[in-house]
Amino acid sequence: MAYLKLYKNKLSQNFLFLDKLFKEHEIKWGITTKLLCGHTEYLNEVIDLGIREVHDSRISNLQAIKKIDPETLTIYIKPPPKNILEEVVRFADISLNTEMATLQGLSHEAQLQNKVHKVIIMIEMGDLREGVMREHLVNFYEKIFRLPGIEVIGLGTNLNCLHGVMPDGDKLIQLALYKQIIELTFKRTIPLISGGTTVTIPLLLRNQLPRGVNHFRVGEALFFGKNLFTDGLIDGMSDQVIELFAQVIELSEKPIVPEGDLGLNPQGKRITVSEDDFGKTSYRAIIDVGVLDVQPEYLIPIDERIKVTDASSDMIVLDVGENPNGMKVGDMLRFKLKYMGALSLMNSDYIEKMVEV
Repeated sequence: MAYLKLYKNKLSQNFLFLDKLFKEHEIKWGITTKLLCGHTEYLNEVIDLGIREVHDSRISNLQAIKKIDPETLTIYIKPPPKNILEEVVRFADISLNTEMATLQGLSHEAQLQNKVHKVIIMIEMGDLREGVMREHLVNFYEKIFRLPGIEVIGLGTNLNCLHGVMPDGDKLIQLALYKQIIELTFKRTIPLISGGTTVTIPLLLRNQLPRGVNHFRVGEALFFGKNLFTDGLIDGMSDQVIELFAQVIELSEKPIVPEGDLGLNPQGKRITVSEDDFGKTSYRAIIDVGVLDVQPEYLIPIDERIKVTDASSDMIVLDVGENPNGMKVGDMLRFKLKYMGALSLMNSDYIEKMVEV
């Protein structure tokens, strides 16, 4: 059976790197745990790091966090669906918002629960995912400040999450200016500018982050050490916090080119073949995971000589060339993961999850 392994020492290495970095710049931050899909053992490892602020996009995951440690500050990090507003107020100390109707519902629920629910208003800064349009921002805030049971504690943005728009000094300076406009217009203090995510960390490392940005929401950098500007690794961090182990269930020398008329495969793809490959063979290994668990392009074999060729619903085929290591059926192969690959594997009930020091 295939399994994921989380390495505590590498997780701690990445956490200490980030915590030191943010403290040096007087920035508040929290860990985004949506990658972990509410897996209790892994959430425990995150809480044990000493973080006291956790972000997630599923209310059941925030509920699991509150069960582990009721004192952990929880943030719901997407505009809440209207049918779970009661749970959002109950299990999320803070939520990110963009819609007045939703905020009115949160206000109603907060009053019913005798709570003050804190909110960060997200601003559209060009990536065209969630966010209030900038020209509507002042009127939007004016209405929010009138809502009972709601405390506005910040404004924020998401970049690079949909169309790949990268953060830069100009966009983040604009964000800081909007905070000043809101504060001056309404004589209110807005403590947080939540403009930082994994993609913004390189700006901080290069001392190019505007001083007004004082809050980060970080997931990918913690678990993968990723520099999204270079598509490489942040110096001093590890990209092997979580690895996939998958078993070889078949190993044979086979032709490189399939035989017969080629139609669409079950994924709707039609493969192309190179004339140079006719008559050639290689050893092909099949492992016990498939697209039901993960898309093959999100796997990175630890052994760089192994190539992921393609997958069906429950098997992935690898090209291992002349099999120089003497691989055999039953061997476990290791893979580093891209973020979306780890996310789907964490969400698969067919993949075991374990922890190693």
